[in-house]
Formats: sequence, C-alpha cells, structure tokens
Amino acid sequence: MTRVIHTGDTHIGYAQYHSSVRRQDFLDAFAAVVDDAIDDGVDAVVHAGDLFHDRRPALSDLMGTIRVLRRLADADIPFLAVVGNHEAARGGQWLDLFERLDLATRLGDEPITVDDTAFYGLDHVPVSRRDTLMYEFSSHDASYATLVAHGLFEPFAHADWDTETVLEESDVDFDAVLLGDNHTPGRAEVADTWVTYPGSTERASASERDGRGYNLVRFDEAAAAGDDRVEIRRRALETRPFVFVEVDLDPREGEPAVRERVRQHDVTDAVVLVEVTGDGDPITPAAVEAFATDRGALIARVSDRRTVETDESVDVHFADPESAVRERVESMGLSAAALDVDDAVRSTGVADSNVRETVKTRVTDRLDDPGAFVTAGDTTPAEHGGDSVGDEGDASDDDEGSNTNDESGNGSDTVDTDGGSDDRSDTVDESDDEHNANDTDGSTETTPTDGQVSMEDYL
Repeated sequence: MTRVIHTGDTHIGYAQYHSSVRRQDFLDAFAAVVDDAIDDGVDAVVHAGDLFHDRRPALSDLMGTIRVLRRLADADIPFLAVVGNHEAARGGQWLDLFERLDLATRLGDEPITVDDTAFYGLDHVPVSRRDTLMYEFSSHDASYATLVAHGLFEPFAHADWDTETVLEESDVDFDAVLLGDNHTPGRAEVADTWVTYPGSTERASASERDGRGYNLVRFDEAAAAGDDRVEIRRRALETRPFVFVEVDLDPREGEPAVRERVRQHDVTDAVVLVEVTGDGDPITPAAVEAFATDRGALIARVSDRRTVETDESVDVHFADPESAVRERVESMGLSAAALDVDDAVRSTGVADSNVRETVKTRVTDRLDDPGAFVTAGDTTPAEHGGDSVGDEGDASDDDEGSNTNDESGNGSDTVDTDGGSDDRSDTVDESDDEHNANDTDGSTETTPTDGQVSMEDYL
C-alpha cells in the first residue's frame, strides 16, 4: 500500500490584491499541506505543478519554500513534482534546483518508485507542441503506476487535452492520473483509470468560492472496499476567509443598503467581495470598501455590475502608438546612451529574451565616452556625472521592464480555474488588475523586480 498527498497550484509568491498578507497566505497554505503530510506520515507529497506563481519568484518566496521543503525532507517524505505553466522557464527550472538540494524529485519518463507505486511525470506542454508527444515511458516492476501532469484534461471543464489519447498511447498502464492546473477539485474515471484534480490550496480568484484542500490518495488492492485499486479522498484546508456579499438594490436604495448588507457578515480578517446589481441609486465603491475595512476586513473590493445610462457620446480616436512614443522620446532630450537603450528595448529586431544583454552591451560600449551620458542641455562636467550615469542606468531598467512581457501585468487580478463552475487557471479575475494568471504556452519572459531572482543566477 502507498499513501500520498496529491496537491498542486499553490502559486507561492502571488501578492493577490497587491497585498503582502495575501502573498504570505499562499506560502502558509503550502506549509499547511506539508504539516499534514508529516503528521499523517504519508509516503510522499505529489505536487502537480504551479508551485510558484511566477517563473521569477521573489527571494523571500524562494527561501520560504526551501524552508518548508526542508521540513519535509527531514521527515524523510519525498516531494515529487512536475513543472506547471506559471513557473516554467527556458532552460533550468526551480524544481531542478530543489532536486540538486535533495529537497525534491522532478518526475519524468523514468519511474520513481515509492513503496509499491511507480510515479511518472508530464510537465505542462503548450497545445501547439502536443501533437509531437509520444507518451513513451520506461517500464517498471511496481504494483501500481500513476502519471502526474499539469494541464486542462478531459472530461473536466475548459479541457484542451485528450485524456483518453494520453492513456491509450502511453506504453505504461496507469492506475491513476494526478493532475494540476484546474483550481477546482474533481474526479472522473477515463478508460478504467481514475483522473483527479485536487484544486488550488488558496483562492486565487473571486470565482473560487468553495473551500480549498488537497487529495489523499491510497494505492491498495483493499481500497474502496475492494472495488478498486485506488482510493481518492479530499481533505479541507483552513485558509483565509472570503466573504461574498451580493446586493440587489431596489429602486431608491443606495449606499446605506449596501453597507447594511456588509454589516450582516463577519468580515474580520477576511477578503470581502461585494457585487452590486439592481436598479438602485449610484454608490461610491471606495466608501463601501472603507466601511468594510473599518469593520476589520483585510481587503475589500466592490464591483458595481449595473449599466449606467448616459446621453453623452464619446469619440475615441486611436493614434499610431509607435509614432507617439517616438515623439515623446525626442522631446525628452535623452542622452545618446539612453537613446541606445530605448532603441534596444523597442526594436523589433531584438528578441525579448535578448533585450537585457543587448542593453548591457550598448551601455558598456559607451562607458569610454562620458559625453554619451549627458542629456541634452546638461552642461554638467563628465567627471561629476556619476549620478547622471546612474540615473540613465535606472531609466534603462525601467524601460526594459516596461517593454518586457510581464506576467504580473498582462491582465486582471487573479488566476481563475474551475472544473465544475466557470473557473479555470487561464481565466483572469475581473476584481483587480494585478496579473494574467496563466501563460498558455509557458514561454513568456518576465523582468525581475526588486528581490526577484532568475534561474540563471543558480544554474
């Protein structure tokens, strides 16, 4: 018999609603799973991808994760995992680093045997590259076999991966497929094989209303009263409370009615999400949010879904953005070095992945020419221009960041996934504007911000 915890979509490092407290919540939820694993003495913790929310996690998130994994290792419980789309990077993966530290095992086409169960892994693969997959796995001599994968698999909502094809073309007969990517838990039987999602360990979007948790999976001939070889049970996690307040305003009702509905809930330390519909008077969302936080809410967000009728017409004109940027740059009187940086950042001839190196090279080439760092109209002598050079360097970093694809700014607020309702990891939450939760092909680069680290620093 083999007993494992099946979890995934922990999204460590996600500062939901721009909140450092919510950022810590995601790490705490992962730590709670590990605590349960140690207390229960399971044989392994299986993570089905998206351990991190971003491929460039902040140093604090990275170190916090290492501390949690070290506790698991000290308890002699292996951590088996695959790479999800959120954390996937070109080249080395954070999971590879953890493996070098003896804190994790990255699953692949070779079996990793725990007791009498062989575990295989399938990292997230973009849809465009799945036609070439062969689903070839090395043989094993264990009693059971399971595949751990990250993606949206049939028959669950929003599926783009044919589970039956995977099972039929695989040269290993799997007893179970343990999945990640869909934030809503689910279980189904496909081709006599159990397929299951544990759901996310924290609410990553306003649409994830049900409680969070993970799966406890047992591989045993006696499981499920002898009717099956696999038993899957769901366990709940205690996470930050979310309070959902829906207010349908009658005519002549307004902000006082919304506040009264909020007053009816215990909002202490909770994320409070208020949705207003109906035909009532206009409200001021900021005032309602302040009312909720005054009553103890950690975060409050108000969405007024009503259509506001107006007799005014608005004309919208679109100018050429490239021309507008060019005119603005010309009016700024930038130094020659800064213009070089601007050209590198905005040039279509420089690949996104090469922007940083190109900027570095161009600035380095200019260091022997102090005049290159003097802005138009600046008569400061070169020998006193150290601060000026530094400013230009900062400006180039900002320019680079503003022109590099950034997962934290491509869309709205949250990861949104669902297997039963309209939630999926690829959906953007409308309640805030923090990030695009899912990068479908897992290949978009992000520019590190303060405290962030890249795999290139380690591998």
